[in-house]
Amino acid sequence: MIIRTLNTLFAISIIVTLAGCSPDLSDDVIPQQPFDDIVLELTLPSYAALQTNGGTLYLQDGGVRGIIVYRQNESTYIAFERNCSYRPNEACATVNVDATKLFMVDPCCQSRFRFPDGEPTDGPAIRQLNRYAADLDGTTLTIRSSVY
Repeated sequence: MIIRTLNTLFAISIIVTLAGCSPDLSDDVIPQQPFDDIVLELTLPSYAALQTNGGTLYLQDGGVRGIIVYRQNESTYIAFERNCSYRPNEACATVNVDATKLFMVDPCCQSRFRFPDGEPTDGPAIRQLNRYAADLDGTTLTIRSSVY
């Protein structure tokens, strides 16, 4: 009888403890760094990677740790902040495009983020990557620091 009571109390304490757990969002304040508009003339050879669907390009200028530009289709380009959303102030919190080009990954915390929305799919990150406005006008792509 005593063992059964102890087991019941133990189970209740575990349930209460787990129910009180919630993600700690205080560590996930994602910094923002305003930047001047970035204008890319997509017909130039330096932007050839963006001439096919699924193509990606790193930009060092802009954002906190740079920008990943992703071509979803011929009329939709998406600009992602390279600063990981998990512990963004750590020195190694920089997202790269995986060699398969199917997702983005932070090699430091192993968080993975999917194209085309930057939502985390694996690892400790719980917030999506910041996205910047990317407006296409003909063959000119303009990336603005407004986050959405």
